[in-house]
Amino acid sequence: MITDKENTVYAPAFARIEALLRKREEINIKTPVMIGVDGRCGSGKTYFAKQLADRFSSNVIHMDDFYLPMEMRPAGWEKISGGNMDFERLLAEVLRPIKECRRALYCPYSCKEGKYKESKELKEKPLVVVEGSYSGHPLLAGQYALRLFFTCSQTEQEKRLRAREGNRYDAFATRWIPLEEAYFARYAIERGSSLIIDTTQF
Repeated sequence: MITDKENTVYAPAFARIEALLRKREEINIKTPVMIGVDGRCGSGKTYFAKQLADRFSSNVIHMDDFYLPMEMRPAGWEKISGGNMDFERLLAEVLRPIKECRRALYCPYSCKEGKYKESKELKEKPLVVVEGSYSGHPLLAGQYALRLFFTCSQTEQEKRLRAREGNRYDAFATRWIPLEEAYFARYAIERGSSLIIDTTQF
């Protein structure tokens, strides 16, 4: 259950989303409201998306499901912001069909298992939440009515990731966090967001 402190921090985002959903109803359109939830690893993006799913009728799309298999990544992908992501598949199989009120069917990719999983079809719902690192990439940013950026202090990020990842934390500190930070800086992701949500105090 969401805490009072979390509810206070999330309140501006909830209000903006509720306003967008009301406007959608007022003008009587079928196209869902689509929002992006980007930000630093360990800042609570996935947790927030779950709260949205509990609060609103929504489809939650996880960027983790759209990693590129290693053999499909471009040469030098670590020097390319988002070079490990399959943006085109996300657009072609999910975001464009949703925007055009067509059937959206996709197979989530599991990095852990190294394979595509069973296909998943999305039912029509008024809200679509795309959450995860690189969801605010310029190739996707134009799809959203609202762009949220989640952050927390470096100290809190380390604490959370050590608890969550255990002995995999060093890989985050030396590889994934620097890649994320380079992406945020290159495309001004934080500055270009509609709202910044700081979860340090949780």
